[in-house]
Amino acid sequence: MKIALDSFDYKILGILQDNAALTNQEISERIGLSASQISRRRQKLEQEGVIRRYRADLNPQALGLLVTAYVGVTLGAHSRENAARFRTMVTAMPEVQEAHTMTGDVDYILKIVVPDLQALSRVINDDLLPQEAVQNVRSSIAMETLKDENRLPLRSTA
Repeated sequence: MKIALDSFDYKILGILQDNAALTNQEISERIGLSASQISRRRQKLEQEGVIRRYRADLNPQALGLLVTAYVGVTLGAHSRENAARFRTMVTAMPEVQEAHTMTGDVDYILKIVVPDLQALSRVINDDLLPQEAVQNVRSSIAMETLKDENRLPLRSTA
């Protein structure tokens, strides 16, 4: 469901992607709307679900989270029950940063961030593989991160 946005909405979103800690006054000074207009627009963007949340962008290495792995998971049987069990398990795992349903060779791709290879082994061997819904797990470890922007490519259509 696409929400109708104008050029000011896109400007606000772009600024917030750069720094969500800015006040409405600081944003207003950058784009030429009053702080109260920014506040109303921002609130509308939040209510409509365009802005899902605000959070700090933490450095995993500074926190001792040195291993990023992409783990492909194939379910043994494709039933609603298996999918629901898997979804419940994955959403409860703090190591899983992202989880996507896929087409192709695997059913799911998980982005997992952990301190070391032993922690990754525990997640795979103790959490994922014992699940009766899971048939196969394949992991690839990121050796170097070339880009970690997590920014959407905003294009104003107004």
